[in-house]
Order: sequence, then structure tokens, then C-alpha cells
Amino acid sequence: MFREFLVYHNSSLEFRAKVLTLMIASNDEINKCEESLLLEIAHQIYSKNPSRAEILIDTVYEFFEKIKTDNGLDLEHLIMQVERETRTVKRFSSKIDIPTLKRFSTCLKKENDIIFHQRVIEFLERLKKDYDGVEIKKR
Repeated sequence: MFREFLVYHNSSLEFRAKVLTLMIASNDEINKCEESLLLEIAHQIYSKNPSRAEILIDTVYEFFEKIKTDNGLDLEHLIMQVERETRTVKRFSSKIDIPTLKRFSTCLKKENDIIFHQRVIEFLERLKKDYDGVEIKKR
């Protein structure tokens, strides 16, 4: 709640967190591999601001926990939010880094999780293609 007031460009950070949460939300727990990769990616994204990277990680965990405990957010709702925000804020499509997100596939063992991951990647690729560089006209 306070992130909105305390964090510069909060909406951008939250969008990134939502996309990263989609990558790890296929199973009931965040495994060690996903945890390690999330840490690495967050610090790559915010290489000059480690505290912002930590806020990104905390936000991903917060979204993940909300999904798993059915606390006002589910996976379908998160997917709809990512799509709506990508469509509304054109610069967000550039924050969808497909090669980086595909790295999470190395952490998956179960066939259902792998299939889910592939479908989420396809969804994000479509969003990126549809909205990358598209100017939203104001009425």
C-alpha cells in the first residue's frame, strides 16, 4: 500500500513484478532455482539501485502470496491486469524481456508447469508484438 507513495515510478516496478510473478506462479511454491533466478534478474534490472531490486523481489513475493492464499488476486486476474496495463501504458511493453523470462523454464520439472510457462511466454510475446511502440491516442 505504501509503495505507491514511497517508490519512484511505482507503477513500472509493479508491472515488472506482475510479469515476474506470472513466471513463478505455475506451482504452489517458489523453488530454490526460481528464487535464485528472481534475485539475479531483479539485480540485473536495477543494477544501479539494489534497494529497488529488493523492493521488486518483495513485490513479486507479495503478489505470489496473494495468489496462493486467494487473497484478492488470482492468476487469471493477474493476467488480465498485465494485458490491460500493457495496452494502456505503451512503455510497459518494452519491460517484457522474453529471453530473460524464458530462463525460468530451466527451473521447471513437471509437465503441467512447463506447458503453463510456455503459454504465458506466448501470451507475453503476443502482448509485446501487439503493443510495442503503439501510441495510445487520447480522446
